[in-house]
Amino acid sequence: MSLQSLTAAPATGQTRPAPAANASNGKRELRQDDAKDKGDKAKSDKAKGEKGDEAKKKWTKSERKELVKRAQVWAPTNIPSMDMRLGPERPDSFQPGQEVTCDYVHEEDLPGTSRKFNCAITKDDVVKVRYGEENGKVEGEVLATRLLWALGFGADAVYPVKVRCRGCSADPWVNRDPEAGERVFEPAAIERKFHGEEIKADKDGGWSWKELRHVDEHLGGAPLAQIDAMKLLAVFIQHTDNKIINERFVCLPGGLTAGGSCDRPFLYMHDVGLTFGHANLFDLNKEASVSFEDWVSTPMWRADPKMCVGHMRRSATGMLGDPQISEAGRKFLADLLVQLTDKQLRDLFEVAHVEHRSRKPGTEAPGATIDEWVNAFKARRDEIVNNRCEK
Repeated sequence: MSLQSLTAAPATGQTRPAPAANASNGKRELRQDDAKDKGDKAKSDKAKGEKGDEAKKKWTKSERKELVKRAQVWAPTNIPSMDMRLGPERPDSFQPGQEVTCDYVHEEDLPGTSRKFNCAITKDDVVKVRYGEENGKVEGEVLATRLLWALGFGADAVYPVKVRCRGCSADPWVNRDPEAGERVFEPAAIERKFHGEEIKADKDGGWSWKELRHVDEHLGGAPLAQIDAMKLLAVFIQHTDNKIINERFVCLPGGLTAGGSCDRPFLYMHDVGLTFGHANLFDLNKEASVSFEDWVSTPMWRADPKMCVGHMRRSATGMLGDPQISEAGRKFLADLLVQLTDKQLRDLFEVAHVEHRSRKPGTEAPGATIDEWVNAFKARRDEIVNNRCEK
């Protein structure tokens, strides 16, 4: 069964934003003095929805532990046919560069350290918007999620767009009070969550990379080859910010059983914006997120490649560093990566607009070219494909 069929969302209640409705043509315009009220209502509706989701199923720690044993981490995709430019085509997806008009949702507390805000496209559709010329997560989320999605490892759907926000300040991460008028954010990216009901036994949820040792193929869980392939892919993209709350554990659509359990538990990497750079102790954006010079100079393997220890420093809050990879895991990922075409790689880096980032963020150096990024990807891929693990 493919990842697409496993995660297909029910048609009921899903709406795909039409470009015409999101353009500033007056069809869905609100008076500016209504924006705050609409944002507050959307925030309230969002909170109610989250509480409703939790009411569906409260997982105990023992139930969650048993589900980890049976969890999957991968499902097959037709890799050469995956459209890296369009990304996941869902009822709520966006075209590359589409203009999206929304109303600012004022929130005092937002998680993380990178620039973002919540915005209501409709009262029932509040989205997270990442923005900022210096925020590498805008490009990094697009790159990493589309690569994971194409290879079958599961990922949120992230779309590069132009956002027209009614009620936003010029920098809503810094000045969170609503302001009159409209602000345009470009580059920007909107996130849509991977389909599935979250499995968590505490308020934070997520999963630890250390828990992967409990996944048991004999109980229906993922085989070691797929688990090690996911670890190696994390090294490939330099997923430095791999703390527990940045990974997500879900029950795939249709997986909830009448007895209150789940027969389709699935683990995936959730917050992958600090990628395509160099993993570092403090998860610094300028080094970790879409930094060409850092990414191209970071080898895939520590010391002797034949020992197959992935080269990725563990961060202060991270749960994965320098993982030991089996030959089965190396080969599994290699067999996936070689199916990506040159066109797909070009589309991936073009749609993410890597040209917005300096080749060495924090300096005046210009961005690396698409050809440079593609060649760097292929060189890192060759380090996996041409190696053999002896340990």
